[in-house]
Amino acid sequence: MEFRKDPVTQNWVIQEDGEFSWAEGPCPLCPGQESLNPLTLYEHANGAGWEVRVTPHPRPVYRIEGEAERRGEGLYDKMRNVGAHEVVVEHPDHSLTLSRQSDEHVAQVIRACVARMTDLKKDRRFRYVSVFRNQGPLAGQDLEHPHTQITALPFIPRSVVYELRSAQRYFSLKERCLFCDIAQQELAQKLRTVDWNDRWIAFCPFASRGPYETWIIPLAHSATFEESVTAWETQLHLGKFLAGILRRVETVTANYHLVLHTSPNLNAKFERAGHWRSIREDFHWHFEILPVFPQRAKSYSIREVLYNSVRPETAAERLRYATA
Repeated sequence: MEFRKDPVTQNWVIQEDGEFSWAEGPCPLCPGQESLNPLTLYEHANGAGWEVRVTPHPRPVYRIEGEAERRGEGLYDKMRNVGAHEVVVEHPDHSLTLSRQSDEHVAQVIRACVARMTDLKKDRRFRYVSVFRNQGPLAGQDLEHPHTQITALPFIPRSVVYELRSAQRYFSLKERCLFCDIAQQELAQKLRTVDWNDRWIAFCPFASRGPYETWIIPLAHSATFEESVTAWETQLHLGKFLAGILRRVETVTANYHLVLHTSPNLNAKFERAGHWRSIREDFHWHFEILPVFPQRAKSYSIREVLYNSVRPETAAERLRYATA
């Protein structure tokens, strides 16, 4: 496997020969099967055994060893698939999804993510550390056991680059955080809000990319997720809020992507000095929840212009009054 960069879209794409399918057999993430995935990177345990465990992915897309070895092939760029690919095993129970776990347990999952992100960002080869979970077959869930994935990359994903640039431009114009202003406007209008309290707001974005897309944003400004949720009390509060929003989303579909967008690794050795001078002021971490449905409107599949068949105002109202 290797990364190749599209010179037109600027996307880095993993290239691999053939698809992998899991063989029938025991779940490598269940208790009692630790020998199938023996290396433990993080563990929270009680007297009965582990409750949250982080391991390397059983079949990682990225490899921790070596350097990126960026090189050219004419005008094309490519590099080794160096990085990290980890699995946060959210619960010993094979069938208990994140939204159905206790608030305290979801907080322990968040704590595990914070610990691993903090550790991975010490590696100056990695420019970005991503946290995401794919729930359901339509979302590409590759292991049945409830889990979150963490990846460390030698580049910043294009979607995050776009957000960073927009945030930087807005800050240079107004000297305010774009995301803070969005959150305050959504709170004031309450047209697209799903839920909110004194710390977090969940809303369907004004230009939602698909039905029931939902963002979760902290009301207190912070660019970096793992720096702002270090306290157990904050993790507990966020865990309760996040699980509640996921339960609302699951009233319309069991399949979704949950993605954390946070600041890049500012310690990366190949980051240009001063490139993100205002990032702690202009960027704002957030979760994006992208539901997946078995059928889409025909024009939605034409990616040049995204098509959303449910207006965000309608989606937010349905989610706000959903009974999970």
